[in-house]
Amino acid sequence: MLSLPNILTLSRIVTVPLLVALLWWPTWQLGYGLAFAVYCLMGITDYFDGYLARAQGTVSKLGQFLDPIADKIMIAAVILVLAAQGVLRGPYVGDMHVIAGLIILIREIAVSGLREFLGPLRVSIPVSRLAKWKTTLQMISLGALILGRALPEWTVPLGSDVANLPHTVGLTTLWAAAVLTVITGWDYLRAGLKHMD
Repeated sequence: MLSLPNILTLSRIVTVPLLVALLWWPTWQLGYGLAFAVYCLMGITDYFDGYLARAQGTVSKLGQFLDPIADKIMIAAVILVLAAQGVLRGPYVGDMHVIAGLIILIREIAVSGLREFLGPLRVSIPVSRLAKWKTTLQMISLGALILGRALPEWTVPLGSDVANLPHTVGLTTLWAAAVLTVITGWDYLRAGLKHMD
């Protein structure tokens, strides 16, 4: 059933190639500015598809299936492109920031697999409050990393160096999201292990 909430969810999936294309050239400030606008628009549709479905009483199985997939596709695509283009690089640890992105991707795949395993058993694992914070931090971090490339002149002193403020915020919140990713992933795994032989 293609209700308005489901159309909003599908629009996020369809928009991912455009977002990736805009992120492909890390020195193209305008492209990253446009990517930030598209990314924010996708985040807004993420909020409104769920809100409208609940408000209109049109929560559907298609929507429940598509919404988490749309989120994961968007987050995975952005992390992969930013890593490939060297955006996940920063002070002190250089390319090691890619590990935070890798942790997030591994958790998303593992939890998706766990949910698929538990589906036939009719066991659902509700999204915890901590998992919602994890998602919020992911969205903030990736948005800040995109914005940092759009506004390279927005800098602050960082010790003896000068750092781009949005980029630094993005890397910091990416690690915070990675920590919450491990915690919530372990919580889901513990809940799932109770139903395994």
